[in-house]
Amino acid sequence: MGKTYWLLSSTRENFQTTRDLGFSVQGVDTRQRRKAVRMAVDDRMIFYISDRQAFAASTTLTSGHFEDHERIWNHHSESEDFPHRVKMRADVVVEEEKWVDAMQVGPRLEYVRKWPPEMWQLALIGTLHIIPQKDFTMLEAELKRAAADGRSRRRGRGRRGRRSRREGSDAGGAAAASQE
Repeated sequence: MGKTYWLLSSTRENFQTTRDLGFSVQGVDTRQRRKAVRMAVDDRMIFYISDRQAFAASTTLTSGHFEDHERIWNHHSESEDFPHRVKMRADVVVEEEKWVDAMQVGPRLEYVRKWPPEMWQLALIGTLHIIPQKDFTMLEAELKRAAADGRSRRRGRGRRGRRSRREGSDAGGAAAASQE
């Protein structure tokens, strides 16, 4: 059986919890049980942050579905504990200020074509979605581009940006050079 490509819709708070756990585990709510049991090793997952309308990370699943009722993530229903879980590892994680704007890339997704164009965001309501590989590949490429853009801005662009910091004669310049 081939890989399945998942889109997980999460709140910013629950995404941060997953990030704090080192992207080692992710749970979905009880209503998603039928989809969750289909999750398998080497499936891929994209994280969509619903309250920011942005894409933030991609992961690879390292386990199949299992149940665990330890309370980790928050839900508006006190009884929900996101028991349907998988283990995973992070592939691409973008800093919050560089998250990929869903309003820019979302309308290009094949998955959202089931909805009227002006209402494409309805496709992302709910926690867990199976998306086409083409959509996953495009979203992960956007995440990689955003992550690389963040790195190039921190380091300075091109040789000149790096050289000028290395040649700094003050303590700050020496500290910047030693971090590279």
